[in-house]
Amino acid sequence: MKDDMAKQLMTRIAKGDKTAFAELYRAYEAPLYRFITSKLRDPFEANDVLHDVFMEVWRAAAKFEGRSAVKTWLFGIAYRKVMDRFRKSARTELTDEPPEEVDEQDGFCDLAQAQEAGHVRFCIETLKAAHRMVIELVFYQEMTCREVAETVDIPEGTVKTRLFHAKKLLMHCISGRMQGQFV
Repeated sequence: MKDDMAKQLMTRIAKGDKTAFAELYRAYEAPLYRFITSKLRDPFEANDVLHDVFMEVWRAAAKFEGRSAVKTWLFGIAYRKVMDRFRKSARTELTDEPPEEVDEQDGFCDLAQAQEAGHVRFCIETLKAAHRMVIELVFYQEMTCREVAETVDIPEGTVKTRLFHAKKLLMHCISGRMQGQFV
């Protein structure tokens, strides 16, 4: 869904338009559910969080100022709801790594196209939660580094650093799997 159309829906939702809410729900339900499920690994809990996300959208639609894309705003809500679940069950560390030098070259797309999806998914699952989150938002949800930074409320430089390290780790893991070192 184009962002200007989504912003129009948000304006209508803010006025209590249930039809606009249903349209926004249909447009974003599947990608948000995949995102939430990939983090929680429990479809029932993911459904609960998805419901919470859309309840938040209904309640807070009037607060949406349009400074970011609707998609970014929605994924930000989903991210915060998932992190709340993690905090409640103490399932992850929520610390940031110190910024390091960032390589702006993007070799992941070529690598992902050249490797089998199973190897890529396996290697993504081996990443720390912070690195996995950035990879999934950038490459599966097609967000820019700026959008990811807004979504998870961290500096854009931190997103780039995490992306750089995650790509290095992925390339090492995938090359090892392709050479038969890891099964």
